[in-house]
Amino acid sequence: MDWQDSGTILSTRPHGESSAIVEIFTAEHGRHAGVVRGGASRKMAAVLQPGSHVAVAWRARLEDHLGSFTIEPVKSRAGVLSDRLALLGLNSICALLGFTLPEREAHPQLHADTEALFDVVGEALEGWPVDYLHWEMSLLEELGYGLDLTRCAVTGTRDDLAFVSPKTGRAVSREGAGEWAPKLLPLPLCLLGQGPATLTEIGEGLRLTGYFLEQKIAPELGRRPLPAARQRLIDALAR
Repeated sequence: MDWQDSGTILSTRPHGESSAIVEIFTAEHGRHAGVVRGGASRKMAAVLQPGSHVAVAWRARLEDHLGSFTIEPVKSRAGVLSDRLALLGLNSICALLGFTLPEREAHPQLHADTEALFDVVGEALEGWPVDYLHWEMSLLEELGYGLDLTRCAVTGTRDDLAFVSPKTGRAVSREGAGEWAPKLLPLPLCLLGQGPATLTEIGEGLRLTGYFLEQKIAPELGRRPLPAARQRLIDALAR
């Protein structure tokens, strides 16, 4: 069995004395792991970094075997090394993909969205935190828990949307919320495309997406806690 693809490295861990097990989010084969022979060498260390975009060939005797990777570098995205916040963002993306996605299942649209985000974070371009927030929204959508922010779930209006129902993930207007407002989740305007995205609003947005990641996604994965890398990013944004 063999195939060729491209993608971004999510994680690397030692395997034996000289090899490494590398996990890659590929375009056509999803989140996929394989052994890289000689992956522990200094020469390969710079290539096998989380966030590196690579061309990969996988080979195994049987389809369900771990198999081995042959990897060629395409783009390093080493710009994050000079920007601590961007590095935290990149680590959070890699950790969330490893946490939420099933192995060997293709997610072409999410992959395209993720590669675009890796590019802006990798270059530490201004404004990437709001792109990251929208990416978490895309991740929820891909996993079957997308939020419906198009109209109020109670009144049907598109105006003055201010909350999200923690049960349904649907938007609720101030009028529709009424006395139930304290039990609803705040909806930051930046998720509606209204006004500039402040760091405060981005933090509110990440609390919103985090609620659904923790309450809807994590229980399906054995109630494991969300990756610590995500919380480190949120803490840094709050500062």
